[in-house]
Amino acid sequence: MSESVEVALLLRWCDLTLAGLGDAREEIDALNVYPVPDGDTGTNLYLTFEAARQAVLDSDPGSLGTALSVFARGALLGARGNSGVILSQLMRAGAEGLLRGDPAKPGQMLADTLTMAADAAYVAVARPVEGTMLTVARAAAEAAQQAVADAPADPAAQMGHVVREASEAARHALDRTPEQLEVLALAGVVDAGGRGLCVLFDCAEETFTGIRPAPPRPRRPDDKLPTPASPGADLSADGPAYEVMYLLDADDPAVATLRRRLAPLGDSLVVVGGDGLWNVHVHVDDVGAAVEAGIEAGRPHRVRVTHFAEQVSQARAARAATGQGRGVVVVAAGAGLGSLFAAADTVVVRGGPGRRCSTGQILEAIRSTSRAEVIVLPNDPDTVTVAEAAARAARDEGFRAAVIPTRAQVQGLAAAAVHDASRSFDDDVVQMTSAAGHTRQGAVTIAAKDAMTMAGPCRAGDSLGVVEGDFVIVGAEIGDVAVEVVERLLSGGGEMVTVVRGTEATEALVDQVEAHVRRTRPEVDVVVYDGGQPRYPLLIGVE
Repeated sequence: MSESVEVALLLRWCDLTLAGLGDAREEIDALNVYPVPDGDTGTNLYLTFEAARQAVLDSDPGSLGTALSVFARGALLGARGNSGVILSQLMRAGAEGLLRGDPAKPGQMLADTLTMAADAAYVAVARPVEGTMLTVARAAAEAAQQAVADAPADPAAQMGHVVREASEAARHALDRTPEQLEVLALAGVVDAGGRGLCVLFDCAEETFTGIRPAPPRPRRPDDKLPTPASPGADLSADGPAYEVMYLLDADDPAVATLRRRLAPLGDSLVVVGGDGLWNVHVHVDDVGAAVEAGIEAGRPHRVRVTHFAEQVSQARAARAATGQGRGVVVVAAGAGLGSLFAAADTVVVRGGPGRRCSTGQILEAIRSTSRAEVIVLPNDPDTVTVAEAAARAARDEGFRAAVIPTRAQVQGLAAAAVHDASRSFDDDVVQMTSAAGHTRQGAVTIAAKDAMTMAGPCRAGDSLGVVEGDFVIVGAEIGDVAVEVVERLLSGGGEMVTVVRGTEATEALVDQVEAHVRRTRPEVDVVVYDGGQPRYPLLIGVE
């Protein structure tokens, strides 16, 4: 299998998994009763995996080895919460297993990878507990090893067979978690982290076989979050009051000492990483002692402390302090576009090619509006899912949030132009959605490498015309291509052409497009903005 195909498979799995975790996030949050019933396991798993996937996208890897290395590091740096830290260790060990395995024996390589990942996760947790995502990981690994014996000879079919058996075993193990952990049985739920891990396996099965198994029936998606019944548990007055997390620069011997120092201080101790960089997670009462232990071991940084008992009260206070009215959050692809959106009284998040924003960034922007109602304009097809995840999290915090699935900057400009906070929320969303939907969008760019497009083959340096997200024109002169894009967009009619100039656009290029419209369509208005976006000399919209 070629390197490009291997990287494509990894990215395919990443995309499916992130979407799957996004769809299951609320369900997983509702299942979250262990180790702390704070209802954020689904969110933490999503944000951890998103960080790993984003690291791969940002690196533009040319080989599977590079992709797996940045994937593992991204998971380590972006791990959130107890479940996210364990997931990051599973993915890190899994990446190492794939790099060490024998590609001539893909089924065995996959089985060994899952075994290595499960073993590493058990080692990372100070006091492993059965009935958790650790149990699910081990069951999948054991099933994968057994599946190798009767796997077909064809390499692709072999991988599909092994991952299908692992995925099925993970689901069966998840169903058994209430039998192994009393708190789950009392609450009537399966383990939240294990449910999230099943999403990863199910999406791996779809990646290799084209078929994703039906998800399990949610146990109690509409019930309120359960609280511990016994005194001394987390989130009670007598239990560990704080979650402490930090990244740590330290060598292996120092980390071994750190584990021994932290273990008596509390519970849920997980230390993952390697090669001098570690992610430390623990629940304690004495925050200072936990951080001091890190200082003695090496250099702690990105220290994050969460007070469990205050989480709910802080969320309520934030909702109470949130003003009436409506805010708009916009993802802008360039400095000029950011200024345009900011002038329309929106909160701007920088994004665009090579600078994809995260769920956390959009969620923080929603919070920063200090408004009870918020509308989000992602302005990019890859950011729509991220924005929807942020909106779901915001709704859990008490915001009324909606995402208008704008897939281009010019659609966002059109939607922002008709925003009116004096209207009802629903009416405003409808009007903005209509404005975006009636804006046909295109762009011109330069091919970075030889490739096959919908318009035929292109070579590096060719000019490419984009209409509604598809490459439909290949040409030598960028001005001619831009004019053709405008003509195609205007073929269905239109009253105004919006041209957004990027960093690589010349005055002559903009003048050529503007002059063409004024000469051939005098009834159509032309508006030119300085967007400052990279990679796309011109973004074009027709309303």
